[in-house]
Amino acid sequence: MKNAGFYFGILALIVVIILVPFFVVPEDAEFGGADGEGGDLVVEMNPDYEIWAESPIELPSGEIESMLFSLQAAFGSAIIFYSIGYLKGRKTGREQGSSGKTA
Repeated sequence: MKNAGFYFGILALIVVIILVPFFVVPEDAEFGGADGEGGDLVVEMNPDYEIWAESPIELPSGEIESMLFSLQAAFGSAIIFYSIGYLKGRKTGREQGSSGKTA
């Protein structure tokens, strides 16, 4: 493999990025979503604020909400990577067509 060092370096960087937060974050840290933070900040800035929009559906549990979010992320990444592959294939096809090469 020609670029084994490069790929090993990328893999090592990914592992470091994944593991560093476990050692850097304080033990009493709480992780929460940004949804609640925004609402709290609005109430803090304007205590008389009234919510004028609500979700059109109420999901029965947080697990279903997480599943729908995961599906949305999967579909989005599928569209992005399909587009990248399509454009790469189209570029490769043009290059092979102009040089007269066949597969």
